[in-house]
Amino acid sequence: MPDATPPAARASDRAAALAPGAARPRPPGGRAFIWLCGGALGFNLLLVLSQLLLIAWNGLGYFWPRELVAFERGAEGTLLGEVHAREQYRPAGIDPATLAGDLPWRIQLKIANRELTGTDFLWLDEREVTATRRPADAVHVERLEWGAFHGFLRDVRRGDELLAAGDAAWPRFLALVEEKRVQRDALLELERGAVGDVNHELEELRLERRRPDAAARATELDARQATLDAQFLELTSRLDAMRTTLAAESARFVTADGKEQLLEIGAIVHALRPNELSTLDRLALWASRLFAFLLEEPRESNTEGGIFPALFGTVMMVFLMSVAVVPLGVLAALYLREYARQGALVRVVRIAVNNLAGVPSIVFGVFGLGFFVYGVGGTLDQWFHAEALPQPTFGTGGILWAALTLALLTVPVVIVATEEGLAAVPRAVREGSLALGATKFETTWRVVLPAAAPGMLTGVILAIARAAGEVAPLMIVGMVKLAPALPIDHHAPFIHLDRKFMHLGFHIYDVGFQSPNAEATKPLVFATALVLLVLVVAMNLVAIRLRNQLRQRYASSAV
Repeated sequence: MPDATPPAARASDRAAALAPGAARPRPPGGRAFIWLCGGALGFNLLLVLSQLLLIAWNGLGYFWPRELVAFERGAEGTLLGEVHAREQYRPAGIDPATLAGDLPWRIQLKIANRELTGTDFLWLDEREVTATRRPADAVHVERLEWGAFHGFLRDVRRGDELLAAGDAAWPRFLALVEEKRVQRDALLELERGAVGDVNHELEELRLERRRPDAAARATELDARQATLDAQFLELTSRLDAMRTTLAAESARFVTADGKEQLLEIGAIVHALRPNELSTLDRLALWASRLFAFLLEEPRESNTEGGIFPALFGTVMMVFLMSVAVVPLGVLAALYLREYARQGALVRVVRIAVNNLAGVPSIVFGVFGLGFFVYGVGGTLDQWFHAEALPQPTFGTGGILWAALTLALLTVPVVIVATEEGLAAVPRAVREGSLALGATKFETTWRVVLPAAAPGMLTGVILAIARAAGEVAPLMIVGMVKLAPALPIDHHAPFIHLDRKFMHLGFHIYDVGFQSPNAEATKPLVFATALVLLVLVVAMNLVAIRLRNQLRQRYASSAV
């Protein structure tokens, strides 16, 4: 039936609907589509939050001191350890129909004492347990080797001399543990300080003897050699005396099943009676363990101790990568957007840049090995370090080549983001600068680049996020399982870009998948992953804040 409304009334209705502030009719199904998009966004945020909470719970829980529980099993003896999990399970070789009621429960127990039991963890069937107790005098010992130890302290000795026993043994034991910690720190300082300096000078002297002018300076070099040898012998004698003093005292422990074990106090990192700790004591110990994890070096093939070398190596590598990728990517984007004549060649270059972003990272690692390590590094060794050959200096993997390899890996991201930032700068801004007498270079440097800085920082943020988590190419060009020396020290040139380094991503892979004791290292994997996430978020937040400040400053440019 035709609409009987007069044409003037229909036009008035349309004008009212289009008036500012008027509620416009939604298209059919529009509200449902909005709810669908919002629900998808909320679901994705929930997944991300759940993953972060899972990593944080398992990672931070790694440092919480647990109680030691003694499980008595009748004739089979007593087990003492930390309860880490409890679950129902289906016993192997038993028909479920023969089980009365629900499936039985079992407990994952960290019993430690690896040199006695051969393992750190075991599963205990609750049906075997006759009684449980939490002995107040149960001791948890953290050692430099062999992991943790659980037992009961009996006495403290110096050789065959009895120093303390019974109730007096525990305070004397704690005092000796602290004393040995101070002695161990002094020994480590001597090894890395005076002994390291002498070794460095001996290595420099060895290289000087291989130079062409060494024959004319033989007398001088021999005198230096004799002086350094005398210093080295004196320092090694001091080290031997300190090691003897460190190993003088020992403590006798008894395990829950009655076995005796003599522990060298100098090899004990920390000892406590966890069942006597209050909540505040546990919180303080949790914080101290967390800081020690961040600031100490790894032990026991990375399965114990801290992650400071890996944390330092990751930060330094990302910093060097950023220093290399920013000028490279920005200059390339500037040429493509501001100077290059737009045509087929530029389109081909842009396609190639976009395709580089999809190349597998391991391919960049192989390229970095061939070009940077063997090509550039080998040439530098022949020019400047010929006396060290055939031992390579720059002709082997190092943190410099790893950073440059990741710079090539992430440069397409920086180029694309910078081009988008440059394209967002209004043409009127450029024309106004040129009209005021500025040259093309001055306009680009003082007007266009500052206005496009937020887009450039977006590319840097994406590059940092990807580089911090890459592992495959770094395994080829300089990353190692354990680096004994940091890339920075007090020897000239102070920053050693030729040294190998550790990385948090590879540390996670190594601890989680290469360790023979996977159950013991699982919490360490979560803790290291949490540190890596916090590190990436912190670096990105700094860059995002800087980008937002630049956006506010150049808001008129519509960036």
